[in-house]
Amino acid sequence: MEPMETLTKADLSKHLMERLEFGKKDADLLVNAFLESMVSALRAGDGVELRGFGSFRLRNRKARIGRNPRSGASIKVPPKRVVYFKLGKELRSKLIDDESK
Repeated sequence: MEPMETLTKADLSKHLMERLEFGKKDADLLVNAFLESMVSALRAGDGVELRGFGSFRLRNRKARIGRNPRSGASIKVPPKRVVYFKLGKELRSKLIDDESK
């Protein structure tokens, strides 16, 4: 299996510059505005749905008892909110089709 590469914000900006013939400043502004909109919606408790790609939602995790991996001692893990991503059907089918080729 090949090592995985990571797509960064800079990579997204570069793709916009190439595909839409944007300048670097405009591409960076677009990527940042998009991500800020997603963060604002999630902070407000709203979900973010990108049809064909997937959806982002906040979930509440209950407090629990965990273990310190070094000492094995029990520790209290406080409740927290975490972002959950659910893959969209269209993206799922594209990824599965690509794996079978």
